Amino acid sequence: MVRRRPTVRPAQPAAKTPRIMGNLRRQHPKADAELRFENAFQLLAATILSAQCTDERVNEVAPALFTAYPDAASLAAADEGALEVLIKSTGFYRSKARSRRGMAASVVADHAGTVPQSRDALITLSGVGRKTANVVLGHAMGEPAMPVDRHVLRVANRLGIARGDDPERVEEQLCAVLPRRGWTRASDTLILHGRRVCKPKPLCDRCSVQQECAFIPPSTPPTKRRTRR
Repeated sequence: MVRRRPTVRPAQPAAKTPRIMGNLRRQHPKADAELRFENAFQLLAATILSAQCTDERVNEVAPALFTAYPDAASLAAADEGALEVLIKSTGFYRSKARSRRGMAASVVADHAGTVPQSRDALITLSGVGRKTANVVLGHAMGEPAMPVDRHVLRVANRLGIARGDDPERVEEQLCAVLPRRGWTRASDTLILHGRRVCKPKPLCDRCSVQQECAFIPPSTPPTKRRTRR
């Protein structure tokens, strides 16, 4: 059985992107951050935990975690072994424990215990990259931001509304053609579409923008029936 590789048509005209995103928003009207949090510190800590882990699993461990370590000062002073026990089910728990304690220590030492409100300051914290910083800015601080994860990369490239595998470059392309006030919601919508519909093996029949999609799924030609000789 021969399986052809998927192909992708040229990028969409920039003017089509708002309309495509509008259709996706109608398909996912409640798209929002799926991590549960009450403040910027909790969202920052939870987003670090979500690496290589589902948001659902993070939400399962978060209540006990935030009860034990409700702020940066308590997390910075945490016993690493005890912290590892609480987050073990999220995977890579040793490195995550170190990153979380390092992040908290920096928040305490450099920002008086308060999560900084600029991207440049956030990405200096241990375990915090541009995507995590954008999540915190967009969802906890009300600052328009475009977090780009693997779902956004996959969906944006398949739809043809961005091109490339560099998250920062895709972020730039999307921000250039979408209204600033809608950046965070657009990211949420693309993420949810990637989780529910445009999976690695896409469910194209469930997609509201199938007719405008630039992605051509691979097809499997019928196998030839062998004849006896």
